[in-house]
Amino acid sequence: MVAIKPKISTYISLTLILLVLLIGLILLLRDFAYTGSFALWFYLVACSLITLVLLMLLVKMMAGWRFITAGKDHIIIKLPLKGMTKVYPINEILLWEEEVVVANKKEFKQVTISFTDKNSISVSNHEHESYTELINYLKKKAIKQMIKNKKA
Repeated sequence: MVAIKPKISTYISLTLILLVLLIGLILLLRDFAYTGSFALWFYLVACSLITLVLLMLLVKMMAGWRFITAGKDHIIIKLPLKGMTKVYPINEILLWEEEVVVANKKEFKQVTISFTDKNSISVSNHEHESYTELINYLKKKAIKQMIKNKKA
């Protein structure tokens, strides 16, 4: 059984960024309430932008919080925030593709798995643990559904 879960270091980093943004928003609102050293339009624009970035980061963190288990000819996807668990047999994999991008001398890999019920999941090597084990499992069990990458 291969257990794919989010890397804790990624979520710690994102949480620290969230805290910095939240502290910045609180200090900006405090400055507006007590001293008002900037124009009103600055507070409106700055608070709106910080709030928007905060919400987008929170949504990204919540959407990525899932646990995937692959083994025994099944792929199990657990979404704890939705309280949902989906079990897919290997024969329900419509196709899967691994994308590799090299940037700044680092290799970023992402696999996308599409199922027959039109749902899909994406797993990356920088955000999830046991990425290579999942690829090896898919190559062993679902090699026919793999999309071959063409070299340009």
